[in-house]
This record gives sequence, structure tokens and C-alpha cells, in this order.
Amino acid sequence: MNVPGYINQKGNIVRLVGFTALFALIFINIYQPFQSNAWYPVSKFMFFVFSSLIILTGVLVVIISRIIMYFRAKKAPISYIQYGVWVFCEILLMSLFYTIYTIIVRRATGSPDPVDVFKTCFINTSLVILLPYGVLTLYFAWADSKKRLAMLENGEILESEKPKAISFKDEKGILRLSLSSENILYIEASENYAVIHYMNLGRTKEYLLRNTLRNIESSLLNTSVLRCHRSYLVNFARVKVIRKTKDGLVLELDAENIPELPVSKSYQESVRKKFFGDSENS
Repeated sequence: MNVPGYINQKGNIVRLVGFTALFALIFINIYQPFQSNAWYPVSKFMFFVFSSLIILTGVLVVIISRIIMYFRAKKAPISYIQYGVWVFCEILLMSLFYTIYTIIVRRATGSPDPVDVFKTCFINTSLVILLPYGVLTLYFAWADSKKRLAMLENGEILESEKPKAISFKDEKGILRLSLSSENILYIEASENYAVIHYMNLGRTKEYLLRNTLRNIESSLLNTSVLRCHRSYLVNFARVKVIRKTKDGLVLELDAENIPELPVSKSYQESVRKKFFGDSENS
């Protein structure tokens, strides 16, 4: 399963960074976990100054991490496992920085054990990160549910229910055609071109695109369009029947006057998974 889209919304990323920084500042200076006031023999004011600088550095790690995650999520969805590993890496990087900083500062009063320092920094960083992350995740989920409920009550279409647009570019990367995903039927290879078969106003139409089927396939990952044959990509949102013939499997689409599409042996397993998986989820 993938993390909800609201996790990577720009506004929520800003809230996450700001709230985490504020929480860390209050948490460290008021509660001083694990006797953190003994880490640096300075006055309370200077401890506030030092901790603020350290927190700003840690926030910089989070900012860079979340920017990378934001653009990464645009290319492919992020699963819960990937998100958990991502957060762990954030904590690990911040802990390593705090460990190095603490060892340098405390070197004047002795040689602290790096392992013990890292353990303390890792525990503190985990608390400072995971607590606000958990609180904000619950808040984001509540706000998203409230928004969806309001949209349903007003008869609006949820964003997740809107057909997604799929763009097609030529071999030079120039955008040539954009279609609603539900209107795409199948894509056929034709030498150095690809013929895109689609529906418009109840009629089937074709568009000749100068690009290879392989390039188009790579640009359609995580969509309902999947290769079923070395010469065909098919939109499984339009596939209604998989039928076995003496020559192998064929696909029947829900549009009239559309030929049956063959399924190569090498793609039969992926076709079955796609068809029956989508059927179970629909």
C-alpha cells in the first residue's frame, strides 16, 4: 500500500517542518530529556541558543529530505515501507550530525564514548521527530477525511475519482497528445511509430506518434496501461474479457469494432495479475 497523497502536499510539508522545529525547541529546552543540559556546561540562555542552532541544522536535513521525497513521489507512489525507511534515514542522518557535534563540543572536557553519544542522540532525535510526525499525520488524516466528507455532501467529485490525464511525448520528448486515461483503448507498434487508439465523443480515433512502444511503456508505469504483446499496450480499464483460444489468450475491450488483442506467452502472467487484481479492487 502507498502513503496517502496528503503526506506530500506542499502545505503539509511546510506544516511538518515548522511544527517539528517548534516541538524540538520546546521539548529540548523545557524537558531537557536525558539530562541534555549536562551535555554542554553553559547557561540556560546559551543552551537555548546552541539548541536552536542545532535544531535549525536538523530542520535543514528534514527540508532537503522532504523536497527530495516530494519530487520522488511525482514519479512513482511511495509505499508505507519506503516511507518508514525514509523517516528512519532522516533520524539516522540527524543523529550522526548531532553525534559529531556533541563529540567536538565535549572534547574540551574529556573524550566521550562515540557509541554512547550516538545512542543518546539517536534516542533524542527519534523522540523529537516521531512525536510531531505522529501527531501531524493524525491531523492530516483527519483534515483530509473532513474535506472529503464536505465534498461528498456538496455533491463534488473527489480528486481520486477523477480520470487521470496521460500525456504522450515523441522521441524528442515533445508533448504531442494528452488523453483522459479512461479514453485510451490500446497502443499499437508500427515500425518507428506507435498508433494510439482512443475514444472521443463515442467514436474510436487514432493518433500516430513517432516513438517506440518501449519508450511509451516506460512512461506509463503505475497506470492502467500495460504491455500484453510485443506489438501492443492495452488499457486494462477497458478490458472486459480474457478469453482462451487455440492460439493462446486474447483480450476483448468494451468498445465496438475493436479487434481482439493477442497476449504473448511471456506476458500472460503479468496480464492475469493486472486483470484479476484490478477486478478484485473494482
